[in-house]
Amino acid sequence: MATVERQEVKAVAKWVRMSPRKARLVVEHIRGRSVPEARTVLAFTQRAAAREIEKVLSSAVANAEANHNLVGDDLVVSAAYVDEGPVMKRWRARARGRAARIQKPTCHITVKLVEVERAPEPAPSAPEPEPQAEEKPERKPGAGKAAAPKRKAPAKKKEEEATT
Repeated sequence: MATVERQEVKAVAKWVRMSPRKARLVVEHIRGRSVPEARTVLAFTQRAAAREIEKVLSSAVANAEANHNLVGDDLVVSAAYVDEGPVMKRWRARARGRAARIQKPTCHITVKLVEVERAPEPAPSAPEPEPQAEEKPERKPGAGKAAAPKRKAPAKKKEEEATT
């Protein structure tokens, strides 16, 4: 069995000043989607990470078009992930001569694209005739069920007028 090797194009943004946990929330939305659909999702996502991921996605599409002669709209996001980068450590002065540690996380965003494999469309064939269903005798509603006697509505109580 011959395996066809698919071209994979990727783009990486390193040392993005953002928490990887926050960026992963946005990346989950575009994984497995087509490029136009992923762009639409990122355009309407309100998180700040969406802007950074949109830049990486457009970079990957540009790489595919310039280096591999692929059409950008025919690509699919095969993989998108966020790795942790180095954490910058800073100090902030606090009360009584103490110091508090401030951590500024970074992340590396990677987007991989592949070309969509489109199956050739089959030639239209003549529609098969539908098999004739055997005619069944008409059934009356409730004929198969045990017929229960119909219940009468409860009689209304007559108001008795008190005569004095």
